[in-house]
Amino acid sequence: MAAAGVASGRRAEAPRCCGDGCAAAMAVPSWLERLRAARKTALVQDGKRKVHYLFEDGKEMAEEYDMKTGQLASRKWREKNALGGSGKWQVEVGEPTSPLVGTLESELIKESSSNPVFMRKDTLTSFQWRIRNLPYPKEVYSVSVEEEQRCCVVRTTNKKYYKKFPIPDLDRYQLPLDAAALSFTHANNTLIITYQKPKEILAAEEELQEELKKIKAANDDDSECKTQ
Repeated sequence: MAAAGVASGRRAEAPRCCGDGCAAAMAVPSWLERLRAARKTALVQDGKRKVHYLFEDGKEMAEEYDMKTGQLASRKWREKNALGGSGKWQVEVGEPTSPLVGTLESELIKESSSNPVFMRKDTLTSFQWRIRNLPYPKEVYSVSVEEEQRCCVVRTTNKKYYKKFPIPDLDRYQLPLDAAALSFTHANNTLIITYQKPKEILAAEEELQEELKKIKAANDDDSECKTQ
């Protein structure tokens, strides 16, 4: 991607982001190289290849891929907390986790089952988000790209729902957002938003899959994962 030029002696500004990790991600010269350099362990279990990444800055990423299709099923992140211990996993792709799961409080306090639920589930060729419990007809919704903030925005004409979200993959690969790649549909009270992956990401993901195949994964009954 061409770098922004400098005009009239003024320094070009970096793009603003609505994702917490975007600014740091944009500073990474090559995301694919960072993935290669990470310490990786792998496990094949329940028809999925599970890969754990440990980066040089101490951050961790865990991904799961379908063994038959190579499709990403989940991705989550974790980093050290202020005391140096492991923080909580934050889901980027896959089913969101309830913060109350596993506690006594979860038996007493639960989110309303009618509240909208936002989650990301990709396909091989697109990034895809699903927002459940949105009962309004399709014509109520608008989905747009905010190029300066590097976000997608969901609005409703009845003012009942508003959501702004980034596409971290585009930030990591330093690629612009393209409004033409964005589309949406609505069915069964679910808004489905699709963003077609650019060719650069499709090529990088194919290359990464070849790298992951080189990692000798542990069998289901092995106690330890092989490391690369």
